[in-house]
Amino acid sequence: MKNLLQLLILVILTSCSISIYADNMSDKELIKGRKAMFKQNYSYAKKMSSEITKGNNQSVSDLALKMSRNYKSLISYFPDNTKTGYDTGALPSVWKEKELFNELMNKASNDASDFAKIAMNLMGDELKEYQKKMIWSQCKTCHDKFRMPH
Repeated sequence: MKNLLQLLILVILTSCSISIYADNMSDKELIKGRKAMFKQNYSYAKKMSSEITKGNNQSVSDLALKMSRNYKSLISYFPDNTKTGYDTGALPSVWKEKELFNELMNKASNDASDFAKIAMNLMGDELKEYQKKMIWSQCKTCHDKFRMPH
C-alpha cells in the first residue's frame, strides 16, 4: 500500500511538472512535443503487446503507467496558438470540443492506469483482450474524432 501511495504521488508530481513546463513552450515546441508523446504512447502500446506475449506483466504494467502520465500531460499541449503549423495532425475539433477532448485524454490516462493494475493479475489472451478494450480502443476513439487521417 505504501509503494502504491508513493507511486501515485510520483505520477501526480510528474504530471504537474510537465504541465507547467508546457506552459512555457513555443507553439512549435508544443506541436512537436505532443506529436512525440503520441508517437511514444504508440510505441509503448506496441511494446506492451510484445511483453504480453512474453508473459512479462511487470513490464506491461510499467508501460501502461508511462502512457497514463503522457495522456495527462498532453492536455496542456493544445493551447489555441497550436491549431495550425508544423505538420500538426490535430483537427479543429480538438479546440471546438475541448471539453470532450480533455475528457478523452483523462479517460485514456485513467484506463491506462487501471490497465497497469489489471496487468499484474492476467495472462495471455485474456490480457490482450483487456489491452484492446482499455488501450487500443482509446487510441481509435480519439483518432476518429480529433486526428487527420494518415
